[in-house]
Amino acid sequence: MSTAFLTLIAVIVCILFRILNVHSQPLKPSVWCLDAQFLDCLYKIAPVLREPYIPPRLWGFSGHVQTVLHSIVGRVRCPWPLGERVYMSLQDGSTLTYDLYQPLNEQEDDITVAICPGIANSSESVYIRTFVHLAQCNGYRCAVLNHIGALRSVQVTSTRIFTYGHTEDFAAMVEHLHQKYRQSRIVAVGFSLGGNLVTKYMGEDQKTKPNSVIGGISICQGYNAVEGTKWLLNWQNFRRFYLYIMTENVKSIILRHRHVLLSDEVKTRHNLNEREIIAAATLPELDEAYTRRVYNFPSTQELYKWSSSLFYFDSIKKPMIFINAKDDPLIPEDLLHPIKEYATTRQNTAYVEVAHGGHLGFYEGGFLYPNPVTWLDRTLVAMVGSLVMMQDVGKMAP
Repeated sequence: MSTAFLTLIAVIVCILFRILNVHSQPLKPSVWCLDAQFLDCLYKIAPVLREPYIPPRLWGFSGHVQTVLHSIVGRVRCPWPLGERVYMSLQDGSTLTYDLYQPLNEQEDDITVAICPGIANSSESVYIRTFVHLAQCNGYRCAVLNHIGALRSVQVTSTRIFTYGHTEDFAAMVEHLHQKYRQSRIVAVGFSLGGNLVTKYMGEDQKTKPNSVIGGISICQGYNAVEGTKWLLNWQNFRRFYLYIMTENVKSIILRHRHVLLSDEVKTRHNLNEREIIAAATLPELDEAYTRRVYNFPSTQELYKWSSSLFYFDSIKKPMIFINAKDDPLIPEDLLHPIKEYATTRQNTAYVEVAHGGHLGFYEGGFLYPNPVTWLDRTLVAMVGSLVMMQDVGKMAP
């Protein structure tokens, strides 16, 4: 072999090692928490937080690979939990659905996990199904919100779909669960966009929340859409590529229901230009052409500020746990400073930061083929138990 060829092979291997980040070692999650009692409950029920998170050895230390595999493959050997679909008619004419899954094993407490998926996702998303099945096996009832427009089998019946900050849909599901299961305690769990919605819902003063809601868990959200979109518009760390994928997913939902969302009457009422919507290559462009007009915002910046959970932190009254991965390619570290500060200044709040895991990946174990249950799935189930225990401790306190 020629020296040039061997050099090329060496360069390719070095690049692969760099991308896969194989030199990294498993690390314990870092936890920010002011409240010693809350932290004690968290560690007692979720001892996994005291242990190193061990991703698949070959590729699991790369946030990009974890994120891409999560988006394309989802989970390995994913179960398909059996549930019932609940239909609700909202005041604005929207048809809201959520899928309800009963516990597979009996538990002393009646706990319902209200789940809000990520952008354009639903109960049919693989990562949601995996978590639901594990939660069912641990004795929890689960309810999964289907973002309006996300399900192909459910037609849009009003002139809107989901947005980044529209919490009314999640609130309607929670209230319906409260009325249906009066003796059940509810824990809200949100993934990515859903994490933002859950946090915003918990911090909205004008929304009356049922007393049965005992706390919430947010996973992989960015907290500040105003600053987050600026980062996503950069090509650094391939963020612009991920933004393009998200834009196409949302755009496909709009175009799938164009007979309702883009009817002549709707386009006239909101001054919509269908060509601009189709041509949008980024979420800010799509939001300028569609979202902010439908929701009557003067600018996308106003829309993003209204949507960002960061601006509702101070009004949160219930216990909250936040989780992010340091190598999440969609969420730069600069966006994580506010949540660290918040967790170290507020009672009943914890922020967990994992060195690896990507965006909603958190695959665990093995060299090439990961375990069927991810670190995130089993940690979330334990965290639900921690919030239940925290409330029980509070009840017993003099």
